[in-house]
Amino acid sequence: MQTTIARLTTLLLALTASATARADNPKPIDGSKKLLTLAVIGDTPYGAAEVADFPQFVAAINADPDVQRVVHVGDIKNGSTRCDTSYYAQIADDFAQFRTSLVYTPGDNEWTDCHRSNNGKYDPLERLQVLREIFFADPSFTLGGSAEPLFTQVDAGIPENTAWAAERVVFATLHVVGSSNGLAPWFGDDTTDTLVDDPARRIAEVQARTAADVAWLDRAFDLAKSNTQGVVLFMQADTWPGSTTDGFAPILQHLAELALAFGKPVLVVQGDSHRFKVDQPLANGDAIHGITTPVPNLTRLVVEGETTSEWLKLSIDPRSEPLFSWQRIAR
Repeated sequence: MQTTIARLTTLLLALTASATARADNPKPIDGSKKLLTLAVIGDTPYGAAEVADFPQFVAAINADPDVQRVVHVGDIKNGSTRCDTSYYAQIADDFAQFRTSLVYTPGDNEWTDCHRSNNGKYDPLERLQVLREIFFADPSFTLGGSAEPLFTQVDAGIPENTAWAAERVVFATLHVVGSSNGLAPWFGDDTTDTLVDDPARRIAEVQARTAADVAWLDRAFDLAKSNTQGVVLFMQADTWPGSTTDGFAPILQHLAELALAFGKPVLVVQGDSHRFKVDQPLANGDAIHGITTPVPNLTRLVVEGETTSEWLKLSIDPRSEPLFSWQRIAR
């Protein structure tokens, strides 16, 4: 355990130095105070019926004139379907149909779980590389129909970690996934597999990505130090209640520290568990993850998943209280 912690500390120190994005701020934080509306989706499309319906789902979100950006919080397929490159390309084509900009953070179903027999027995790290080639070929800009500039952690090898500022709020994506943040063993569900787990590669990836996520949290809250009213973080994994071995502790501990020091509203938006939920998971600390000090200014929101019948309309209004509000939109 001590060796693992030491490795993670070394990686964190190295990545903190490289966490800064491009020197030019994609969108400077200014004094503007206007209503900002995002459409947030996740864990979709799931299965053949939803894949077929996904273009109509995109069209339904496009029909709302309020939406200024779409965010997908990961899992672009279910956990029992193939992780083929052709499928990723199909979803990328669907993403391109959004009339506005789109930001996407990967989920576990599209890479960490691809070792499963019914997923194609892929090497998860090879699938992660393919995801990056398809969805993050130019990570300094959003996907969708409107290419908007982003901060990105590409210099640390995590191009999917992005950030931007709008209406006195800082937004950031963090590549944090289910399956114990990628720690779950590979090829563990089929004893007939000739492929075997590769703990050294698997754990090294988790440690590097975790260190990068911690550094990216620093970047987001550094951006928020001046002239801002809140921070919004997007990730795939439902990190609560979790377990002592789920791989989330370093990220959540640092998030708690930064959010408490920030003192203003922090919203964490997640997917993974598929059922809509709003709570304050750090209101009394989080003993499981080693957080002893309450963080009352952090709210967590889980979007409804496994559906193309609902999306979340997230509003940010710096002119009013509360800063964040949301509405579940059915189609």
